[in-house]
Amino acid sequence: MLLTGTYPRTLDEKKRLALPRRLREQLGDPTVLFVTPGPDQCLWVFTREGLERLAEKLDQAPAADAEARVFRRLYFAQTEAVDVDRTGRILVPERLMQFAGLSREAVLLGVRDHLELWDAQRWQQYVEQHTPRFDQVAESAFAK
Repeated sequence: MLLTGTYPRTLDEKKRLALPRRLREQLGDPTVLFVTPGPDQCLWVFTREGLERLAEKLDQAPAADAEARVFRRLYFAQTEAVDVDRTGRILVPERLMQFAGLSREAVLLGVRDHLELWDAQRWQQYVEQHTPRFDQVAESAFAK
């Protein structure tokens, strides 16, 4: 799955997020998605299959690896299954809204195999901070 794009969104008064039709179609019109804490104080949104692939990668760490155990506990304990209603909206859990500092204005990003949900102001700050380093980061990413 190749998810791409930047989608400005507005959360309604009930903290529901409308997923763009194009993304819903790319995700296979799911009835359930998984909202998880992500790095950089954003939320990740996965299909069941996407979350299972991530879990398989995490399972490759040895059971004796203390850091991996801490991460798995904190990550999966905070992951929430959310229903996609018939109009393509999900209800963002309050606890995860607080984790990501989400306000009414948000940005939904396609990031290859998952979606990221950012507070709009925080996303703008992230872009401003990291865009000047794009070439340097690209060189490092492709050198591996």
